[in-house]
Amino acid sequence: MIKVAIADDHAIVRKGLKQILSDIPDMEVSAEAGSGDEALAMIRADNWDVLLLDIAMPGKNVLELVKLAKKQYPRLPVLILSMFPEDQYALRMLRAGADGYLTKESAPEQLVSAIRKVSSGGKYASPELAEKLVAELFKDPDQPSHTTLTDREFQVFNALSKGKRLTDIAEEMSLSVKTVSTYRSRILKKMKLTNNAELIHYTHKHKLVD
Repeated sequence: MIKVAIADDHAIVRKGLKQILSDIPDMEVSAEAGSGDEALAMIRADNWDVLLLDIAMPGKNVLELVKLAKKQYPRLPVLILSMFPEDQYALRMLRAGADGYLTKESAPEQLVSAIRKVSSGGKYASPELAEKLVAELFKDPDQPSHTTLTDREFQVFNALSKGKRLTDIAEEMSLSVKTVSTYRSRILKKMKLTNNAELIHYTHKHKLVD
């Protein structure tokens, strides 16, 4: 029996996933979480075989959750389930240690296949994502500038794109306001932007926000 832990902040999504998996004889949902902080506690409980993790939840940053889960339980699979297209976040999540990336538009059969794949020690990538992984080996010099950000810079970038203040970001990430301000300066420089308004415009242009 494959024990699946689900972390998603939408109760209706969790219910739908449970319904799909309830029809699969060798799978069961063993734990649920509705926020990043709840997911962190669930990870530490260690009562799952596959962690199905939504990419956008309140609380603990999902990128950090992936890294933490793989650090504490390197052999336990993490499968990302996201509303965002694969070309926006998949590569970054896979680099962080995720074993697969699936969009919420995927068919239930794909979800089941992905869970089976990663639970047996494999990696899951849709044909489209596999193509992007190959393309990553031959990077286009004209790639979107947000892809050049480090993981920490990308976290700050995401927070700034949501209009959060430096003080709020500092508290959420357990950093000083000065450090967050330094990250902001680096981000704007790397992306050739001048202020937060341009950064927010960039995120909407590249569909990096829901």
